[in-house]
Amino acid sequence: MSLFDLSDRARQYQIDLLEFMDSHVYPAEAVYEEQMRESGDPHFQPPVLEELKVEARRRGLWNLFHPHPETGAGLTNLEYAPLAEIMGRSHIASEACNCNAPDTGNMEVLELFGTAEHKEKYLMPLLEGTMASAFAMTEPAVASSDATNVELSMVRDGDEYVLNGRKWFASNALHRNCRVLIVMGKTDPSAAPHRQQSMMVVPIDAPGVTVMRGLPVFGYQDREGHAEIDFADVRVPVKDVLKGEGEGFAISQARLGPGRIHHCMRAIGMAERALELMCRRASSRVTFGKPVSENANIQDWIAEARIEIEMIRLLTLKAAYLMDTVGNKEARTEIAAIKVAAPNIALKIVDRAIQVHGGAGVTDDFPLAMMYAHLRTLRLADGPDEVHKMSIARRELRKYRTKTENNQHGGNK
Repeated sequence: MSLFDLSDRARQYQIDLLEFMDSHVYPAEAVYEEQMRESGDPHFQPPVLEELKVEARRRGLWNLFHPHPETGAGLTNLEYAPLAEIMGRSHIASEACNCNAPDTGNMEVLELFGTAEHKEKYLMPLLEGTMASAFAMTEPAVASSDATNVELSMVRDGDEYVLNGRKWFASNALHRNCRVLIVMGKTDPSAAPHRQQSMMVVPIDAPGVTVMRGLPVFGYQDREGHAEIDFADVRVPVKDVLKGEGEGFAISQARLGPGRIHHCMRAIGMAERALELMCRRASSRVTFGKPVSENANIQDWIAEARIEIEMIRLLTLKAAYLMDTVGNKEARTEIAAIKVAAPNIALKIVDRAIQVHGGAGVTDDFPLAMMYAHLRTLRLADGPDEVHKMSIARRELRKYRTKTENNQHGGNK
C-alpha cells in the first residue's frame, strides 16, 4: 500500500468522471464554442453548459470539491486531487460539476464564516449551481500581492459600514448568474497590520456597486469576466461582516490554501491534455520526409513533459495529503511550492505543444492558446510566484538562523 492509495469510492469517482468527460464534456466543447460565437456576447451562458450541469448532477458528479458529505462528495483533498486534474483537461468541466473557482472558495468561506442567513441566501444557491459569486480583493492602485495593502475603506456608521474604493480582477463578476461579492477592505487603519482588514458579503446589485469593465487577459474576454468594480458609498449592514471586524486577513489565508491547490490540480490536467495533443500532432504531421515525432528534440520534449508531469503530480498529492493530515498551516511550504511549480511546468509543456502544432497552435482551433493565457495568468493569481518563493525561502532560512544562534550561544558543540 502506498502513501497516496485512494479509497474504492474515490477510485469509482475517477472512473465515473472520466466516462462523463469522454461521453459528454469533450463532445460539448465544440457546441459551447458555437453557442458563444452565435450569441455575440462574451459573457453569454451557453445552454450546453446548463445541460452538462444537469447530467453531472444526475450522475452524482456534483460539488466534488466539498468535504462535507451532506452537501458534497465528502472527499479529502487527496481524494479530490485526481478529480480536479481530470476536470482541468477541459475549460468547461469544472463548472459543469459545480467545482469552478472562485465559487468553490467562496462556498468554503460562507460555510466556515457565514451566518445562517448567508448560508440560506447565498451558500445554498451556490451549492445548487443556480447562483455564481465573485471575490473582490485585488486593487488597481496597490500591490495586492501583499494583502495588507488593500485600501478600499470600510467605515462604520451606526449599524452599517460605508464602502468606498475600487477593485479589479474580480473573476466571475460578469457571469450571468453572479449575485454576490465577498469583498475585502480596511476597517481600522490604526490596528496591527494583519488586523486592519475585514471581509463582507455584498450583493452585486447593491446601490453604489458599479461594474466598470471586464478586463481582457491576453486579449481574451473570459466568459466569467475579470471585473473592475467601483464602490461608491456602498452601505453594508454590520450583520454582513464575515467572522468579525479585523478577521479579513485570516479569512483570506483560510480561503486561499485550498484554492491554490485546486488551481494546481487543474493545471496538471491542462498539461496532460497538452501532452496528448502534442503526441497526436507530432505523430500525424510529416516534415522533410519523416514524422515530426521522429525528431530527437520532439522526443526530448515528450519525455521531459512526462517526467515533469509526474513530478508535479506527486508534489500536489503530498501537499493534499499534508492538508488532510496536519492542516493547511503545516502544509504551507508544499502548497506554496506546488503553486510555483505546477503553472510554470504546465506552461512550458503547453508552449512546446503550440510549437509542434505550428501556426494552428496559436489559433482557437485548438485549446492550447487559451491554456497558455490561463496558465500564464495563474502565475499571478492567488499570489505571484515571487511571494510564494519568498515564503518558502524564509521558512528554510529560519531553520539555519536557529542553528546559527545556538552555535553563537555555545549550543550544538
